[in-house]
Amino acid sequence: MSLDTPSTVKRADILAHVQKTLVELFELDANEVQPEARLYEDLDIDSIDAVDLVVELKQFTGRRINPEDFKSVRSIDDVVTAVEHLMQA
Repeated sequence: MSLDTPSTVKRADILAHVQKTLVELFELDANEVQPEARLYEDLDIDSIDAVDLVVELKQFTGRRINPEDFKSVRSIDDVVTAVEHLMQA
């Protein structure tokens, strides 16, 4: 899902995309993929999975993603916030 006008993307849309991506890429239960879910502890996402997620988010945003921007990401809500900031840059 590529969006023509990133500035019009709402937080809820980003969250929905991140949730869908996590379910599809990592075969997670959709009920587990909630904003407060911690990537490593709750969803068992490892560093390789995190790279796959960043690659997908790069396609979603159409922007280059600096891995440093995602170092402090711990939860799904953190991912959404990081994507929001990226799309506003």
